[in-house]
Amino acid sequence: EVQPTTTGTQPRSIQLDVGAAEAADKSVDLPIDQREIVFDCRQLGVRYGGVRALRDVDLNIHRNTLTALIGPSGCGKSTFLRCLNRMNDLIPTARVEGMVRYHGVDLYGSDIDSVQVRKRIGMVFQKPNPFPKSIYDNIAFGPKVLGMKGSMDQIVEQALRRASLWDDVKDRLKDNAFGMSGGQQQRLCIARALATNPDVLLMDEPCSALDPISTGRIEDLMHELKETVSIVIVTHNMQQAARVSDRTAFFIVDMGSSEEARIGRLVEYGPTDRIFTNPHDTRTEEYVSGKFG
Repeated sequence: EVQPTTTGTQPRSIQLDVGAAEAADKSVDLPIDQREIVFDCRQLGVRYGGVRALRDVDLNIHRNTLTALIGPSGCGKSTFLRCLNRMNDLIPTARVEGMVRYHGVDLYGSDIDSVQVRKRIGMVFQKPNPFPKSIYDNIAFGPKVLGMKGSMDQIVEQALRRASLWDDVKDRLKDNAFGMSGGQQQRLCIARALATNPDVLLMDEPCSALDPISTGRIEDLMHELKETVSIVIVTHNMQQAARVSDRTAFFIVDMGSSEEARIGRLVEYGPTDRIFTNPHDTRTEEYVSGKFG
């Protein structure tokens, strides 16, 4: 179980290998199983206030892949996702068990700086949540807080271009972000996450509040982004998972002795094509075919 450090050791940043960027460029040409492992999860579990919510998750997530997490409500998909950038640290009653290695580094080591973790591993939430600031200041916020060097104008423009939003907003960067459409706000949140140049992007149902056209644009964007970042997405939309992901993980709820004792666990993980057309577990087949969930 992960416990807060009680030593006087200063937390350190996660440092990637010098050749990480070059490896990312080359890895897209390799079969997924031959790419570098970004996350290595072993016996990963989570408890809230002593109550187990997720148990015994074993899986690897590879570089420059888009991994979808699917399963019925309450099965631990979002809980697992938050383990990957230590967002569960912000919940006082949460305790993470097992191991998560990020590029071979123990993500929950007592000397790891969780703020730097979230710089490397960005997150986009279910509903667009822009800050009550200008479009420009939304993007510049993270780089300023982290003290990133270089031209802030260039950082903002690059992030907006990567999120396919630059042409829409380049003439109104000083306008309040709340004046944007829902789809634009979600792409702004993606741009805000990209502004700190993350290695991984976590997305928790990023299209659930969007119309079909906006959803299509976000999906196209995910395809483009996985050339440079690794993406993990939680989705309830089976068609979306089949369209956009390379690998799919199916989670299920184990019911305990009472309704409160709902424990999520991983049932099956593999190539998306196989998960949807020839799953190994009958529960996976029943879920993806709509028989339950």
